[in-house]
Amino acid sequence: MLSVLIETRNDEEALARTLASLIGGAVEGVVREVIVCDTGSTDQTHRVAEHAGCHYVASGGVVAGIRQAKGEWLLLLEPGARLVEGWIDEVVAHTARQTMAARFSRVRASRVPFLARVFSGNRALADGLVISKQQAAAAAKNAGSAEAIARGRATKRLDAEIWVASAKQEHRSPK
Repeated sequence: MLSVLIETRNDEEALARTLASLIGGAVEGVVREVIVCDTGSTDQTHRVAEHAGCHYVASGGVVAGIRQAKGEWLLLLEPGARLVEGWIDEVVAHTARQTMAARFSRVRASRVPFLARVFSGNRALADGLVISKQQAAAAAKNAGSAEAIARGRATKRLDAEIWVASAKQEHRSPK
């Protein structure tokens, strides 16, 4: 039902943390596949993806990943982001009744004060993005990265929470 896409570049440790938070979704049959879209890693990112049973896309970035995705809905995440227990039911309910994209709510410890958000380069993908494959494919025609697909998109806020990837592990995709 849900294809997870994670765009990476030298994110082996962060990728492992994100994949661990998806195990429950795979066991429940909600996560159909995980596609790791690499943008030029020189570390062991490909091995982490392969050992976890992910599809590894070495070229073409998130656009190639969207084309390969089998799910009708996509979940785009930054490496290092971790979904909090309870996300599965919320995503299933959302995809059953909505057509618009959605983002997760940040856990309290991950929330950034308002002024800090205003004056910092807020990452559009920091809160994840649940989006229909059709919408993502249309957006990908004009966007070269997962971040660009998420930027400026109107979304619904889910009750499920996410631990945001730390600034050190900030996603480094080409603009």
